[in-house]
Amino acid sequence: MYKKLEKFFKNRMVQVDILLLVVVTIWWFFIKPFNSESITHSKHIWSSAYMFISIIGGVFGLIISKYWGGYKSIIGKAILCFSVGLFLQSFGQFVYNYYTLFVKIETPYPSLGDFGYFGSIIAYIYGVSLLGRAVGLKFFSKISINQILAIVLPLLMLVFSYFFFLRDYQFDWSKPLTIFLDFGYPLGQATYVSLALLVLIVSIRSLGGMMKRPVLLLIFALLVQYLCDFNFLYQANRGSWYAGSWGDYLYAVSYFIMTLAIIYIGSTFFRIKES
Repeated sequence: MYKKLEKFFKNRMVQVDILLLVVVTIWWFFIKPFNSESITHSKHIWSSAYMFISIIGGVFGLIISKYWGGYKSIIGKAILCFSVGLFLQSFGQFVYNYYTLFVKIETPYPSLGDFGYFGSIIAYIYGVSLLGRAVGLKFFSKISINQILAIVLPLLMLVFSYFFFLRDYQFDWSKPLTIFLDFGYPLGQATYVSLALLVLIVSIRSLGGMMKRPVLLLIFALLVQYLCDFNFLYQANRGSWYAGSWGDYLYAVSYFIMTLAIIYIGSTFFRIKES
């Protein structure tokens, strides 16, 4: 039974994920070279449409989580968190495109969409910490030099990138939510990347190393997600961000990779169950 479930996740779900990315990619290549007003509107529509990759990924995660007992089990809750993270990303993108397509104004910052974007960071942090518990990571046990580096290096990298953009940051205490988000986004991303590296170190030695590849894929998905936000901040600060840009397409790729990570984490645990 478990082999059949694993085959379903690795074949059917992966095929759907790949098909969605292929459709989004072909559509993107068709509209990207043009800059007429009608094409610009089409780019905004495209920018709204690719969030279905994250929605489908979230749905797949709910299905996989259910097989593992949902919120009643550690694995079920971990996968559920990654699904919620994808749904929250979709919500943030929906709000962004609502302002662009219907209200026809620049999206305010902060906006309701930041509830989705920042909420996804919290979901990813909790999901990675649960995955760590599943593979035997003890956060308060004696940690090695490698584990310390796994925490410090990503923090240094992300903090550096943050101050690369905001080294002349002006604190406007009349906008506390803006200050909170400006600091919360990079620090939150540093946290889930660091935790993911810790999980990778532990998973290599546990479960016969069966979790190594899916956790590597998860770390890659989280890093791509960070690169998306890094690039968005870079382009937004220079006024060069627009719908249908390379950076916008990168978000579609990040949703695709996160969906793959969820699928392979689920199928790997089915393989563990079978063995």
